[in-house]
Amino acid sequence: MRVIEDEDALLPPSNKGPYKFDYNQLSDEERKHYDLLSPEEKTQYQDAEKTIFDHMNSPAVESKLQSEIGQAVHEVNLETPRDPAIPEKIKEGLFAMGETDPQDTGEDGDFEGNDITSTAHGELEQHREMREYARIAAWEMPMLSKLAKPFVLPGADKPLRFRYTTYMGETHPAEKKVVLEFCTRDLPDLTEAQRNKLIKIVGVRYNPETDLVKMSCEMFETQAQNKRYLGDLVDTLMAEARDPTDMFEDVPFDFRHHRYKPKMQFPEQWKVTEGRKAQLQATWRRRALADKEREQQGTLVDGVEVIEKMLENVIAQEAAPRAAVKGPAAKARPKRLPR
Repeated sequence: MRVIEDEDALLPPSNKGPYKFDYNQLSDEERKHYDLLSPEEKTQYQDAEKTIFDHMNSPAVESKLQSEIGQAVHEVNLETPRDPAIPEKIKEGLFAMGETDPQDTGEDGDFEGNDITSTAHGELEQHREMREYARIAAWEMPMLSKLAKPFVLPGADKPLRFRYTTYMGETHPAEKKVVLEFCTRDLPDLTEAQRNKLIKIVGVRYNPETDLVKMSCEMFETQAQNKRYLGDLVDTLMAEARDPTDMFEDVPFDFRHHRYKPKMQFPEQWKVTEGRKAQLQATWRRRALADKEREQQGTLVDGVEVIEKMLENVIAQEAAPRAAVKGPAAKARPKRLPR
């Protein structure tokens, strides 16, 4: 193994010129993904590549890379076999402390004890994962903030709504699924007859209450392919709805697939009106006057007092049988005979 002397030889060639997107430098997989993108998404892809290029060519990043490469070169040089003609200095081990000639003892031997438990390995793996996310938050998240855009409500020229599913970096079979929703009245250049034909074509995917058509696709491996398929499917439906050859006028609407949920409404006769409020207040005042008259006459029943008397009677009735059973049992107890 040779000793590395020139650290600059390990650095990639620096490109100080302005960024220029080159389609030929993409890999085969990246080209397939790039060809599936729309013109707007291609522009966003090139802007993201330019942001990464500017970040990697900044002086701070280059200085960081040079320092890490220098450290790696130093570690490689330490592992390189030394010249046999040059005597190697023996390191003093822990067990050589206090000896007259520590060089005679040499280094400590390799640790041959048991390894840590599987639980401890799990804790270390969790710690490594947290450090990885900390590095992402420190180095990659600030770059994403430059691509943030304020939310703008979609206009009438964008009637399609796509919904995606993500599992935050984890691989899942349902991640490739894309769901499309659109309102039939928002589609441009459709007459009422053409809209009715479109509703009959989509069938059970139409919701008559909300006037929404919902469909999904997960046949392909990527979300971009499934989205493109749904977009082409909508174009095909629009072309078929505008075809005047057969407008399906003899086909009736069939909404048996949709279950109408009953919407409960509060009865009008149960609502408290001003007249009902006045009637209730008059009734309450009349009852209060009647209770006051009974209290003056001494005929008002006190519920608390009635409950206390009832509890006293119950306790007395339970104590009487116990006393009756205890007396005869004590008299009938046999005497112990002398031994």
